Amino acid sequence: MKGVIQKFFIASMLMWMTPIAILYGFNHNLLPGSSNLSPHTLTLVSGFVAVISVNIVIAFYIYMAMKEPSHKHEPDPAFLAEAKASVNQSANDSDKSSQSLKKEE
Repeated sequence: MKGVIQKFFIASMLMWMTPIAILYGFNHNLLPGSSNLSPHTLTLVSGFVAVISVNIVIAFYIYMAMKEPSHKHEPDPAFLAEAKASVNQSANDSDKSSQSLKKEE
């Protein structure tokens, strides 16, 4: 569980920091060729690249989640027992209520 939270935290931080760093780089002429662009083009290109960077981070996070082994995650046995008991109880309650409706008719 610790690894999952850590991956989520890293991906969340990258989704915030990457676009801000890209916008900062474009607006302060830190990226090569950005000083030759008009202000309108600079705004469009920097915004487009920032949005693409967020999508790349999301795709990488999804890839990492899909690569994680599924046998590693086992449900809690106590939770499963309570869930089965709850389902059985609700099924028995519905059977009793349908029988009482038939008796009333």
